Amino acid sequence: MAKFELKLPKMGESVAEATITSWLKEVGDTIELDEAIVEIATDKVDSEVPSEVEGVLLERFFEVDDVVKVGETLAIIEIEGAGTEAESATPADTVSTAEAPVKAAIVKEVEKPLTAAAAPAPVAQATNDDRFYSPLVKTIAKKEQIDEAELASIPGTGKDGRVTKDDMLNYLKTRGTTQASKSVVGPATGSNSSLKAAATPVSVNGGDEIVEMTRMGKLIASHMVDSIQTSAHVQSFIEVDVTNIVNWRNRVKHKFQEREGEKITFTPIFMEAVAKTIKDFPMINISVDGDKIIKKKNINLGMAAALADGNLIVPVIKNADQLNLVGMTRVVNDLASRARSNGLKPDDIQGGTYTVTNVGSFGSVMGTPIINQPQVAILALGAIRKVPAVIETPEGDFIGIRHKMFLSHSYDHRVVNGALGGMFIKRVAEYLEGFDVDREF
Repeated sequence: MAKFELKLPKMGESVAEATITSWLKEVGDTIELDEAIVEIATDKVDSEVPSEVEGVLLERFFEVDDVVKVGETLAIIEIEGAGTEAESATPADTVSTAEAPVKAAIVKEVEKPLTAAAAPAPVAQATNDDRFYSPLVKTIAKKEQIDEAELASIPGTGKDGRVTKDDMLNYLKTRGTTQASKSVVGPATGSNSSLKAAATPVSVNGGDEIVEMTRMGKLIASHMVDSIQTSAHVQSFIEVDVTNIVNWRNRVKHKFQEREGEKITFTPIFMEAVAKTIKDFPMINISVDGDKIIKKKNINLGMAAALADGNLIVPVIKNADQLNLVGMTRVVNDLASRARSNGLKPDDIQGGTYTVTNVGSFGSVMGTPIINQPQVAILALGAIRKVPAVIETPEGDFIGIRHKMFLSHSYDHRVVNGALGGMFIKRVAEYLEGFDVDREF
């Protein structure tokens, strides 16, 4: 028999460690090829680590809530093979080692705002008591504004005294009572802006159901609140006549699929227009770092999509400005398909510089989306509707039926003023309304 080391694979350039959230296999269980063995979590992605071999799970080296570095061995799998040396080898001397690929289960880019002044005090990974905190624990601490000193005071029941998720939740149940008993003494004058606003108490009746938020739901909630606290959100709206696009797509969609093997939707057409507009207005393609502005070299469009379970996922179209319509269609369809089947890789959801979300897919006429930090703007596409409209002609005006939609542009007023925000959305509309109905793909 031989032994195979299952290691924590690389999950993206910015990810160096992950937290074990659940073991899917017990010691002694039979492992099939490509079968998921353990669930892991980082600040960016929840994933499953599958096996590259068939065998029996012989040993596990980490427990739930343990933090594992990329490249560390998670488990040993006993596989069929020749040689008695491999049979008696210790984990450090195993003859078969490999890094299994990660299969993303639920993915959401949750980047920390670059503006340090707007973010809560950072939680150090290690404190004076030499305890380490998992990304999940640090995320909860950040959301609840628990500083390093307070986090160090929380008793840990995990391995080597580490604080677990349950420890955090149990602490939060009594934290409000404990803090309420402490008086806050300060001068009669001055600002009270540093005081944390107390949460509004929620009453629970006998018939009410309490549903625990998922980990991903908590991360998204925290990310949205961080964005509102970081960016000064302003919105601009414009109505667009997309009749030419609707007619063109209806005319070429069957030919397009026959020739390219892809279904063409409105999304790649809209993404193409947005990418062209960003090239016209590069100061939309930026991030903020304190009092500095970082102009992004690449145009990477995030394509926000809602999953069946209500979670949000944002795969990224890399270098969108370099794609023609056929190329854009292929990338959009591929990312959308893999998003629905939980097949995205961590790199697929990183590096976005501008995001587009389609609120019209749920029938919404328009929306006011929250900026995906550390970006400074996001565009919402409303539903395409048939509406009566005034049509101007040389012979006079008349009423006709047109396909129209609203574009909603949210932008960070710290660095994007109303002129730039308005000109940007107007240029997108011009590209869409000027779509060439005789265009070949």
